[in-house]
Amino acid sequence: MNHSTVTTRIGLLGTGPWAVATHAPALAAHPGVDFAGVWGRRPEAAQALAREHGVAVYEDADALFADCDAVAFALPPDVQAPLAVRAAAAGCHLLLDKPVATSVEGARAVAEAAERAGVASVVFFTLRFATETAGWITQQAALDGWFSGRAQWYGSLFTPSAGRSPYAASPWRGEKGALWDVGPHALAVLAGVLGEVTALTAAAGPGDTAHLILRHVSGASSTADLSFSAPPAAAGVEVSLLGEAGAAVMPGWGGALDAFGAAVDALLDAARTGVAHPCDARFGARITELLADAEAQLGRSDR
Repeated sequence: MNHSTVTTRIGLLGTGPWAVATHAPALAAHPGVDFAGVWGRRPEAAQALAREHGVAVYEDADALFADCDAVAFALPPDVQAPLAVRAAAAGCHLLLDKPVATSVEGARAVAEAAERAGVASVVFFTLRFATETAGWITQQAALDGWFSGRAQWYGSLFTPSAGRSPYAASPWRGEKGALWDVGPHALAVLAGVLGEVTALTAAAGPGDTAHLILRHVSGASSTADLSFSAPPAAAGVEVSLLGEAGAAVMPGWGGALDAFGAAVDALLDAARTGVAHPCDARFGARITELLADAEAQLGRSDR
């Protein structure tokens, strides 16, 4: 690994819709990154993605780790976790997707591997990096007196009448549902403003719907309503807060491309300074702990 270069060599693991639409183009466009290459479980897809961006294709993930300063992941969570442990052991900084893993043991193993190796880690919770929402979260977190918060993430991924999304074919999303796919976003936003979640209660709704009641270290409480089974007309995302300053509603945001670029910036900064980012692998492991607790309460752990 050559750490003397001006740019940071970053490799990509994954070739699905998320990698094609977000990770690969953001890495290719980033001025501080030398996009080193692609590894994927489907060799033909890895070759196509690598060819599109003029980078190398790797048949062996460990060979990619050996050639890189950092790696970005666009893989199912329980494929990501063991590879991230290996990448950390090889000295690579980690740009992880959420959730880090769907098992507490897997997520903790990633955090411990990063700490043991002394590498930086960032988990790509989109709204913690999108310009509009990241700024809003920082502003609200600086205010005292929040009483409650509410996050509503309703999608129609599993609704037969909805248009077919490329993510609907994802086996892990089909198994784990909205709790594990959009739940991390809701928890990351609410915890980012109201502080660490100290208690959680979960109740089931229609289809894969999950309703979470959260208590935060600040003393505030919040709720998160998560579903991929909503009617298309009911789909949408909303986060709101109530407190001494009145009400605050999270603004809309642009696409994920710029947000991923900001996550790359955050990883490079953490690697340069040695200062952990708030959305590091340890925070990612805490999110997995909360989701696993909710899943157990919902009786869906064998779903």
